[in-house]
Amino acid sequence: MNVQNFLDKIKNTESPLKKQLLTVALVNSLLEDKGKDVPVIIGGCALSYYSREVYFTADIDLAYADREALNDILLTIGFKKEGRYWISESLKLAVEVPAPALTGEDSPLEIVEFDDGLSCRIIGVEDLIIDRLNSCKHWKYEIDCEMAELLVQKYAENLDWQYLERQAAKPDNNVLIELSDIRREIDK
Repeated sequence: MNVQNFLDKIKNTESPLKKQLLTVALVNSLLEDKGKDVPVIIGGCALSYYSREVYFTADIDLAYADREALNDILLTIGFKKEGRYWISESLKLAVEVPAPALTGEDSPLEIVEFDDGLSCRIIGVEDLIIDRLNSCKHWKYEIDCEMAELLVQKYAENLDWQYLERQAAKPDNNVLIELSDIRREIDK
């Protein structure tokens, strides 16, 4: 793959979300070329994906343990480290790696595949709902309350409710009541 041609493709992509996903797909391809595992998109970028851009964030949040390998790739494709972010002026994108990995090996993932054989992994909608409920309950972010509700409504028929309720009941989450309240509302 010609990296510069792919970077040009990203630059010319109009959809901000698609630009973010293509960037992660490029990073993944370069990591795989080095025999490395690939990160998982989490946070606002994942929320943008599942909400079909009802919610939008300017940065890409990744869960990834091998920071050194990721840093090398980001440098290679023109990103510069500024505080906790990696910034690409040419792509007008920022990357942050707030988590070393997803918790639990049974965490569901969404795989987004592109025509050129590249792909990226996104946190499963169930874990994203738990993340938003935690933010809503513990940090009082009203937008996250609304986003959790939107995701439950949008995906209610396809959610793994057993997994979701098991995660919500864990002591470090403790959001089962909030999840149950949302479920009751949509079941009316």
